[in-house]
Amino acid sequence: MPLENTSPDYAAVTDPPVVPAEPENAASTRTQNEASRARSARHRTYLSEFAESLLVTILIALFGTTFILQAFKIPSESMQPTLLIGDYLLVNKFVFEGRGAWYEKLLPYRPIQRGDIIVFKFPFDDHQHYVKRVVGLPGDRVRIVDQRVYVNGAPLAEPYVVHDPAFEDPFGDNFPPASQNFFRMGVRPEWADQILDHVVRGELVVPPDHYFALGDNRDHSLDSRYWGFVDRNAIMGRPMIVYWSVRAVSGDYADRGLSGTLSRILDTARHLGTRTRWHRLFHTVH
Repeated sequence: MPLENTSPDYAAVTDPPVVPAEPENAASTRTQNEASRARSARHRTYLSEFAESLLVTILIALFGTTFILQAFKIPSESMQPTLLIGDYLLVNKFVFEGRGAWYEKLLPYRPIQRGDIIVFKFPFDDHQHYVKRVVGLPGDRVRIVDQRVYVNGAPLAEPYVVHDPAFEDPFGDNFPPASQNFFRMGVRPEWADQILDHVVRGELVVPPDHYFALGDNRDHSLDSRYWGFVDRNAIMGRPMIVYWSVRAVSGDYADRGLSGTLSRILDTARHLGTRTRWHRLFHTVH
């Protein structure tokens, strides 16, 4: 039987598929796209971190201005020479007890004392704050005779008070009034109608949870004599330090609108070096 014609056996070899070479411009484009995506990712990460940091900063600032410190400026002469027009204050809101909160016993609060300077919301007008000095505490009996203040029958030492010899005010110099027939100019009608309800034997009796406060510039201060007591809940804190002071007069703060505020800021910025009271920077208030 003839043999089948066969070829010798060889191992089968398979060549790899031929891949076309990538053009240089395509590789460059891919590299650029990858770099662009990386930059976008870094940019998004930066924006995310910035937004997070900004949010934390805002929350800390809100917490600080709500519970610890707040800035105020002095627009009037009622507390001179202790506080001058144009003084910018940091007010410590983390100081006084008396609101009845549970945390008062855990934190370093203290009672309001006679002689403390306080910042408080004005009893009648919204969005307005006053700065005065506490003279009468709850339960105190207050009387003014010939410009001299008596508390509970004893004269009060007030080395910080100044008087204007050219100024005369029968109501403020001798207080409280003895009858309804008193000179009412400058007196809030609400206070004029109720003042005698708090007078006992010629002395004004301070009710519970209220304070009687006066300005150091006694003859140029609209204070508790003219509008009444300060409610404890209206007291925001105690001025701690003058962080900046600029020479100004009360008329500079008459326009409290946006345009007036911007104009005042720009004018102060132009004369920053000459108007700043450098000697009052970081001056403690007491």
